[in-house]
Amino acid sequence: MVAVAEHYFTEQPTSKPEPGLIRCTLRGLSLEFLTDSGVFSHRRIDAGTRLLIESVILPTEGALLDLGCGYGPIGIVAARLSTRLSVLMTDINARAVALAEENAARNRARNVRALQGSLYEPVEGLEFDVIISNPPISAGMRRVVEPLVEGSVGHLRDGGSLQLVVQSNKGGRTLAGLMEEAYGGVEVVARRGGYRVLRAVKGA
Repeated sequence: MVAVAEHYFTEQPTSKPEPGLIRCTLRGLSLEFLTDSGVFSHRRIDAGTRLLIESVILPTEGALLDLGCGYGPIGIVAARLSTRLSVLMTDINARAVALAEENAARNRARNVRALQGSLYEPVEGLEFDVIISNPPISAGMRRVVEPLVEGSVGHLRDGGSLQLVVQSNKGGRTLAGLMEEAYGGVEVVARRGGYRVLRAVKGA
């Protein structure tokens, strides 16, 4: 399990490319995503990502960050649903970022762009109204997830929210605790299939 996470949470995947195509319907949108090996859940939209997409609370305008975007389904759906949002997608994985850019164009999401870099490095000095992520728990709670939660506070505007999906029995309680500590409160906005979507609001 850890080896898989380390494989996609890397700057330059070394696996042999295995291009694929996923066709799906998310939030009433008919979409298709180019995928490849070395990128998280490249054969299907995983259950956690699907739950986050279906339950994410979006503003009608402002700025949104999809952190660890993979091939882009979360950020692209957000961009299509809220066309006045400015959406940034970031990932440490160069192969994922290239796919996310291509998928944004493929799905006519014009208010979105993708940047490569680890965690908040590509968005230094920027603030957002929403930060969303399906965080790579198995890449390391201390190494990746703690900095993701702690760093989000400085990148959210007052009233902005951090919305994360997690598998309840694989770090769910720890992640909720991190969000509680950083924000003074956390709520569960959706549950299904062993996953939950957690939301914390800055200044709430």
